[in-house]
Amino acid sequence: MTNDTLRADVLVIGFGKGGKIAAATLGRLGRRVVLLEQSDRMYGGTCPNVGCVPTKALVHHSGLRREADAAQEYYERSVDKVQALTARFRANNYDALNNADTVMVVTGRAEFLDSYTVAVGVGKDRLSITAKHILINTGSEPIIPDIPGLRASKHTLTSEELIQRTELPERLAILGGGYLGLEFASIYRRFGSRVTVLESSPAILRHEDDDVAAAATDILLGEGIEIRTGVQVSAVRDGESDATVTYRIDDVPHTLDVDAILVAAGRAPVTRDLGLGVAGVRTTERGAIQVDEHLRTSQPHIYALGDVNGGPQFTYISLDDSRIVLDQLIGTGKRSTADRVAIPHTLFMTPPLATVGLTEKEARRAGHQIKVTRKAVADIAAMPRAHVVEETRGVMKFVIDADTDEILGAALLSIDAQELINTVALAMRHGIKASELQTAVYTHPSSTEAFNEVLGTIVSS
Repeated sequence: MTNDTLRADVLVIGFGKGGKIAAATLGRLGRRVVLLEQSDRMYGGTCPNVGCVPTKALVHHSGLRREADAAQEYYERSVDKVQALTARFRANNYDALNNADTVMVVTGRAEFLDSYTVAVGVGKDRLSITAKHILINTGSEPIIPDIPGLRASKHTLTSEELIQRTELPERLAILGGGYLGLEFASIYRRFGSRVTVLESSPAILRHEDDDVAAAATDILLGEGIEIRTGVQVSAVRDGESDATVTYRIDDVPHTLDVDAILVAAGRAPVTRDLGLGVAGVRTTERGAIQVDEHLRTSQPHIYALGDVNGGPQFTYISLDDSRIVLDQLIGTGKRSTADRVAIPHTLFMTPPLATVGLTEKEARRAGHQIKVTRKAVADIAAMPRAHVVEETRGVMKFVIDADTDEILGAALLSIDAQELINTVALAMRHGIKASELQTAVYTHPSSTEAFNEVLGTIVSS
């Protein structure tokens, strides 16, 4: 790289899902695109490198482990396989874009010089990139709480660091009982670790209905995971070979000796050191880039996609962000975040918990007249697949508008829930009634045919 200036039609900062889709699409249309990524370990973004792909691969491998498999050896082989998979994905992402005639991938850290120009590198290797439109897609990073000794401990790990280590922790503490914390608790317990979740709230899954949260909690406890709630962690202290976590519950002090501490306290937008102030791009108090419903920032030619704009932190939201921005650049300009309805979420414990729409308590608070259908998976006669694959734990629940028969929400804690929820969400978006979903014809044996029975099992109204 030499001290030079590069001109482009579009500059994309960050190789995440939204950025790469936008770059590839615009490149195919003949636009001159520069895609800037600060690390050669992150081509493709968080999902294929340190997020969705490796974590769900670990869910898969942990579920295949037999009691006869030596925990450490099996875990090391699993991590090696997962890292080989992510390396292939990373290379494919890079080649797919860098080999395009109109797209150039540049590796280095970005810093705005003004609202149209970004600098990469220093000294003689400094490159300036000027573009008519700029897409910021820098993602998010793990938050490390300000707990004495936590950041300095050699046993403290983020999820990104833990999944790349080949040493299985015998005793693992997880700080945080949200989706990430519970997913990792399920994974590492199945690999053979003794797992303790320390959650500050009075209960885990507090945003779900009590019956659904209780069913999920019972499954996690049944796996042998320790869950301690109402926890206030006060300090972390390293010993010769392990660490001691000091915490309080109801003002009663406790200690926990562990080999590794996973911090699962959320993620923050990556905006530090980008020079956004120089570019005139405003941020929120939490550091996210402010955007309107079309993902425009305070500079109309600059857009922010994915986690960095403070929206839901999911890869599929970043993908939809790219559709909104592309509609601004090459479409009608009408698509917006307001178009998003019935967006599903999945917690990849085993079995997974997938939800969409309103919970029962949210629907009642909103004033809906509702009917609720619910059934334990083990009791659903129309779902033999659960028995075939020997996973009958969980529950299925639907919240339905009693007047219109519209599905207001669903919580599916079951085998294949991550797939089933997409059918429910599609039905909600297109106004398909609960009775239509109940009487539809599904393949057999499949998990979807559970809808035939569950939607007719009214438990309250």
